[in-house]
Amino acid sequence: MRIALVDAGIGLLAAAAALRRLRPDADLVLSSDPGGIPWGPRSPEDVMARALIVAEAAAAWAPDALVVACNTATVHALPGLRARFEPDLPVIGTVPAIKPAAAGGGPFAVWATPATIGSPCLRGLIETYAPGMAVTEVACPGLSDAVESADEAAVDLAISEAARRTPDDVRGVVLGCTHYELVAERVRAALRRPGRPPLALHGTAGAVAAQALRRVGRRPEPGAPADGTLTVLLDGRPAKLPARAGVYAEGRLLRPRDRAHPGAGHGA
Repeated sequence: MRIALVDAGIGLLAAAAALRRLRPDADLVLSSDPGGIPWGPRSPEDVMARALIVAEAAAAWAPDALVVACNTATVHALPGLRARFEPDLPVIGTVPAIKPAAAGGGPFAVWATPATIGSPCLRGLIETYAPGMAVTEVACPGLSDAVESADEAAVDLAISEAARRTPDDVRGVVLGCTHYELVAERVRAALRRPGRPPLALHGTAGAVAAQALRRVGRRPEPGAPADGTLTVLLDGRPAKLPARAGVYAEGRLLRPRDRAHPGAGHGA
């Protein structure tokens, strides 16, 4: 079984690590766009074009499913990617975890990039799953870029600013960007309040990984032999996992199996 994931940068590590935990025997293909990052400030048409390029590169390795491990790309490119690849290749998107956050009770906050905050997609999710509930949308400018570059000082500054603008009475926070899941514990620490239990953080990696396995008709097997390979594509070319990925637990989980293949087209 081979599953491909696409994103502008290392935000796809969270879903990739979740897949590795659920199916240690799965072969993973990580296709990203370091030459075009970030996607957030780009126009919807540009995001679609760039997402299609990295998806085509991943599809050349004949995966059984394609995960769009990026909220921005899901908002702007998912319909186009599904039109291009389905039904032959299932395409799984990533949307902010509004539904489980609402099920946990409000009020809650949504942390996301400025491109996602206020988008029709996010607004539709809130109206569908949290009607009448107090939901605070918190734009986090610079946080995904700081995570991408593994700039710890910038990460802490962006998290601190977002925490300052998050109401004290929220019961949970939706991490509305895949990059944010890589620094979830820092987010949790910044939101901790004296005398209150830790807030619930709602990410997407686990649910997306489980959905990908369902789409290919496989069940989680955490005890399977840990022999799955990892193929990394940067701007369409086989490469090593970027060194900055090792800053995060998810990257360290994947790195021991980093076996970038010597040439493109394997399995095409």
